[in-house]
Amino acid sequence: MIIDKIENADLYFDSVPRLEQFMHFFNNNDFEDFAAGKIKLDGDDLFVNIIDLKGKDEKNIPFEAHKDYIDIQIPLTADEQMGWKALEDCQNVTAEYDEGKDVELYKEKATTMLNVPVGHFVIFFPSDAHQPGIATKGTEFRKLIVKTRVEN
Repeated sequence: MIIDKIENADLYFDSVPRLEQFMHFFNNNDFEDFAAGKIKLDGDDLFVNIIDLKGKDEKNIPFEAHKDYIDIQIPLTADEQMGWKALEDCQNVTAEYDEGKDVELYKEKATTMLNVPVGHFVIFFPSDAHQPGIATKGTEFRKLIVKTRVEN
């Protein structure tokens, strides 16, 4: 897991496939102009989900983990809380791995809670279980979830 400021993204270009390509897109667009939805930047290897959501209490959000994609999560309009736990420490599966959606869900307690301010990003690797979308109940915000396929 990595958390940092957006302006430091170039430090991770060698560690995260297609991050440089995404950052070119990010730096040349205003996401207020986009409707919520999916934008493919490199077919199924790199895409961005623009989502508008209402924050929830952490007890109402499952942990999730992915096998095929690295998640890059970027809050755009409000700070977001996210839980983290090493996947190898997750024992309570609530939804078995769905290959089509590339997700497995868990009922766990976070080892670490992250405050992710606007202007920052978090990168979750397949070894990271994470619990996004935690905010004061009803807080509305926009965020980007970037999916970049893991290179084998």
